[in-house]
Amino acid sequence: MSDKPSVLFVCVHNAGRSQMAAGWLRHLAGDAVEVRSAGSAPAGTVNPAAVEAMREVGIDISTQTPTLLEYATAESSDVIVTMGCGDACPVFPGKRYEDWQLEDPAGKGVEAVRPIRDEIRARVQRLLRELVPAG
Repeated sequence: MSDKPSVLFVCVHNAGRSQMAAGWLRHLAGDAVEVRSAGSAPAGTVNPAAVEAMREVGIDISTQTPTLLEYATAESSDVIVTMGCGDACPVFPGKRYEDWQLEDPAGKGVEAVRPIRDEIRARVQRLLRELVPAG
C-alpha cells in the first residue's frame, strides 16, 4: 500500500450499500484514504432510501453516480470490499479482500435502510482503524 491507501467498495448496482460505505469512509477518513465505489451492473441513480438514510446522519451521497466496475480501478485499489457482487468481482493476487454480507437496500424504505446504514458504519470504522492506525 502507498502512504494513502485506496479502498474500492463493490456491489451489483453501486446504488445502495457501496455508495453508503463510500460515503461513510469519505466522511470518517477525510483525505487519509482514497475512496472508490463501483458496480458490476450499475443502476441509473443512487437508491433514494440510501440517500435519505445517509442525509439523516449528515452525509450527502445524492450527487454520486453509480459507476461500472472497471478492471483498472480494481487492479489499482489496495483493499476491495465486495457486497454481494458474486463472481462479477475480479480477483487480483496480493490484494486485500473483504466480503461484507449485508442486506440489499434495493426496494426498501428508509426505515429498513437505517440498520443497514448503521452496520456499514461499524464495518467502515473497523476497516479505517486497520488502514490508518491512530497515533
